[in-house]
Amino acid sequence: MESTESSYVSSPEQPQKRSPPPPASPPSDSEEKPTYTRFLVSNAAAGSVIGKGGATITDFQSQSGARIQLSRNYEFFPGTSDRIIMVSGGIDDVLKAVELIIAKLLSEIPAEDGDEAEPRMRMRLVVPNSACGSIIGKGGSIIKSFIEESHAGIKISPLDTKFFGLTDRLVTVTGTLEEQMHAIDLILSKLTDDPHYSQTMHAPFSYAAAYNSMNHGLNGAAVKFQHNKDDITNSVTIGVADEHIGLVVGRGGRNIMEISQTSGARLKISDRGDFMSGTTDRKITITGSQRAIRAAEDMIMQKVSYASERETD
Repeated sequence: MESTESSYVSSPEQPQKRSPPPPASPPSDSEEKPTYTRFLVSNAAAGSVIGKGGATITDFQSQSGARIQLSRNYEFFPGTSDRIIMVSGGIDDVLKAVELIIAKLLSEIPAEDGDEAEPRMRMRLVVPNSACGSIIGKGGSIIKSFIEESHAGIKISPLDTKFFGLTDRLVTVTGTLEEQMHAIDLILSKLTDDPHYSQTMHAPFSYAAAYNSMNHGLNGAAVKFQHNKDDITNSVTIGVADEHIGLVVGRGGRNIMEISQTSGARLKISDRGDFMSGTTDRKITITGSQRAIRAAEDMIMQKVSYASERETD
């Protein structure tokens, strides 16, 4: 996987599904306008989206008609350990591709027996600061209407002034697949009509090179890259008492997704009855850099130790 991802910057152009000739007059419907969306995924989740030898991302492009691009390994959005995915094309094609990606990530959240709640996750969209006003509205009226209509949680972060030249903000959308897709549809439709947004469609991911010292540049731009032992992918298996696994997973997989997204590590929990040798502890395999593994272990142990302290009170 690493050898595939390390050289995988963007996908090849895919033929668009729409073949009819263009109308004589420019289309007025935003559905016919080319558009794009960018959002963040953990390094581990990016591997799932790419698939072995790029098979998954190629399939998603074929199904949707959209183009899907990813930043390289360790090219993160400033202030995070998340990579950037960009999906471009007609708005319907973009929404279809985003739905395929979210559904793929949700499918990898382990479900616990007896938990029938539909899994929920968090998506962080990258939106230019200049276009955020169009989705906020006067007194927050537009974003409030989007929340009411979609039933998703939507939160727009302030512009991070710690990174000089950064002009993008994060729009966090939380909910089930249906709720997220409804919210993203509303947000993207509004942004597509905003001229400030369309002007940034072909802007490079400049911050990927400007703010991450351990990078290869996007689109072939060379940036100094220093190998660090922390960047080598490792795998560690730890044991957690069977009765505490639910705390690690969380309702609808919320906790394990948060641990993965925050640490950048990939987590896999063994099936029921599959224990560490000589114990009744379930196995949690953590894969990623040494730094990511340490962060994930700390978060897991915090959740388990908190429960153990409550039991002894």
